[in-house]
Amino acid sequence: MLRLGLLTGILIWSLFSCKPRAVDQHLEEIPKENLLDVLMQGNLRFAEDHPIHPDQTLDRLRELNKGQHPVAAIVSCSDSRVPPELVFDQGLGDLFVIRNAGNIVGDYEIGSLEYAIGHLEVPLVIILGHTNCGAIGAFVDHDHDHSHHYSEYIQKIIDFIDAEEEEKALPRDIPNFYEKAIEANVLHGVHAIKNSLPIVNKLIEEKKLRVVGAIYDMESGKVRVLKED
Repeated sequence: MLRLGLLTGILIWSLFSCKPRAVDQHLEEIPKENLLDVLMQGNLRFAEDHPIHPDQTLDRLRELNKGQHPVAAIVSCSDSRVPPELVFDQGLGDLFVIRNAGNIVGDYEIGSLEYAIGHLEVPLVIILGHTNCGAIGAFVDHDHDHSHHYSEYIQKIIDFIDAEEEEKALPRDIPNFYEKAIEANVLHGVHAIKNSLPIVNKLIEEKKLRVVGAIYDMESGKVRVLKED
C-alpha cells in the first residue's frame, strides 16, 4: 500500500513538473503591453523569496551568442544591493541595464537608451531609483550643509542632481525631503528621455514604447511604479 502511494505521488509530481508554466516562456515572446506586469510579477516572486531564475542556463547563453533581444532598458543605481536582473527575477538577455551612482540620466545614459530604443527596439524603459540611495543622500546633506566637502567627481554627481528642475521644485522644509528627492530624481530621468529623444514621444503615442519611473524598496524587496504624469 505504501509502495502504491509512493508511485502515485511520483506520477502526480511528474505530470505537474512537466506541465509548461507561463514563466517558462521567454520574455521576448510576451506581448509588449504585458511586459511591465510580467516584470512586476517577477519582482513579487523575488520579494516573496521564491524566485525561479529563468533563462540562466548555458544553453540560453549560447543561444544569445547569435544576438540579443532585450525587452526592457533599465537605468538603475550602481548600488550593489540593487541588481535589476535579480530584483525582477529575469534571465540572460532579458534586460538592457545601464547603471551609475544615483541612477542619473545624463548624456551618456541617453545615448545608451537611444541605442536600446532605436536599434534593439525595446518597448519598455524603466528609470529605477531605490530607498536609502547614497547619491541622493549626499545631495540632501549638501543641500542642507554646504560646509561638507566631497571629492571632485562625487561633487559632479551632486551638482548634476542639484541642477535637476524636479529637485529645485521640491520644498526644502518637508519632513520626507529625502524620499521625495529620490522620486524627483527618477522623474527627472523620465522627463529627460522624453525631452531629449524626439522618437520617444512618437513611439509612446503609437503605443510602441512605455517609459516609467519606479522605486525599489530595499527593506521589502518590492518595486513601486510611480504614477505617470
